[in-house]
Amino acid sequence: MDPKEAKSFDDDLAGTFEGIGAEIGIKKGGLVIIAPLPDSPAQKAGLMAGDKIISINGESTINMTVDQAVSKIRGPKDTEVALNILKKGQEKGVEIKIIRGLIVVNSVKTEMRKDNLFVVTITNFNNDTEELFNKAVEEIIQKNPKGIIVDLRNNPGGYLDTAITVASKWVDKGVIVSEKFGNEKKNDYFNNPTVVLINQGSASASEIVAGALQDYGKAKIIGMQSFGKGSVQIIENLKDGSSLKITIAQWMTPKGNNINEKGITPDKVIDLTQQDYENNKDPQMDAAVDALVGGKE
Repeated sequence: MDPKEAKSFDDDLAGTFEGIGAEIGIKKGGLVIIAPLPDSPAQKAGLMAGDKIISINGESTINMTVDQAVSKIRGPKDTEVALNILKKGQEKGVEIKIIRGLIVVNSVKTEMRKDNLFVVTITNFNNDTEELFNKAVEEIIQKNPKGIIVDLRNNPGGYLDTAITVASKWVDKGVIVSEKFGNEKKNDYFNNPTVVLINQGSASASEIVAGALQDYGKAKIIGMQSFGKGSVQIIENLKDGSSLKITIAQWMTPKGNNINEKGITPDKVIDLTQQDYENNKDPQMDAAVDALVGGKE
């Protein structure tokens, strides 16, 4: 990775970046604000969920991908980005200038639902994940919900040790994941002891958690086939600020399944289509709730 990519990678693991603090996506063919983060520059500037982004620094967003938009909106702290925003009910966009800031994103979010289900959403296995997850565990113990939904959709992975820590809350004994090294040496990880949601964006550490809980019968897996990243990598930082990713092993599920380029197959396959997304529907979450509350298969 070149220095810029290396910094972005480190920022992702740290859960920080410099930008305006808004989740964006494509809806009905246009770039929109999904949600501004609380107390972020985006929220303070008045951006709201559903606002359409017409242009970024004067460049039209027509045919612009989400990744391209993110790279243009992000930038050094205390610098300015100009967004032309079309709000609901308006016919003409207005330019909003936003001063970028340091954005801190928590990798674990929790919700105690009215139906007595506890939802834990883990977006990455980052530097803050273990501490935040342990707080979630305390909350779960205190509230004693009827069921737990672990949402790992679009979670690209992160630290192996953190994934093991998460899975160990359900697996009281036995191997959670094993690493098969090039020299055939195997390191088994033992630790102490629910619907898991996955999709095509769930990779690496996410698949470790889903695979372990599936193999031990500790959770039902719902969603779509996961990404299939079964390699273990280390990062070597170089003097010029760049870094090198070195693959040193492949990991397998407790039953010895190598998911590299295969992924985890859900117990119940349910898609979330673009139409569902645009209509604010989530059939995957609905199926998880049904499995825990309604007893439906």
